[in-house]
Amino acid sequence: MSKPNDNPNYKVIAENRRARRDYAIENDIECGIMLMGSEVKSLRTGQSNIAESYAAVENGELWLVNAYIAPYEQAMFGHEDRRRRKLLVSRKELSGLWSATRRKGMTLVPLVMYFNHKGIAKIKLGLARGKKLHDKRETEAKRDWNRRKQRLLKEHG
Repeated sequence: MSKPNDNPNYKVIAENRRARRDYAIENDIECGIMLMGSEVKSLRTGQSNIAESYAAVENGELWLVNAYIAPYEQAMFGHEDRRRRKLLVSRKELSGLWSATRRKGMTLVPLVMYFNHKGIAKIKLGLARGKKLHDKRETEAKRDWNRRKQRLLKEHG
């Protein structure tokens, strides 16, 4: 994925900031999203939320469940704001995701929704394992220590 300063068309629409706190993300995958016209217009205005959403493999297809895209007021034919949206991945990637979620007990968590450099809406899914409370504390302690270390180096360096 390209960075924002590389492409003028790249734009983050929605980000799931809690995902990296609540889950240990082992792998990520970029997916296309099947959207209606009014949904794309609404995304261009930045009115969406993927914090409570998840992805699931059902009947050989990948679905984004419970993602919120606000209704677009000027649309002639509107859309349902929390409808299930089909995600587009290759068959090989889909079979890998299916086996990881069914056999290994992992979860597909949306990390970020964005427009790529071509202006096409994409979503980055993380293949994740849920963190326990002690894991969350451990990562928080590491982050605090790194902050403190940087501060000490800055003061005495």
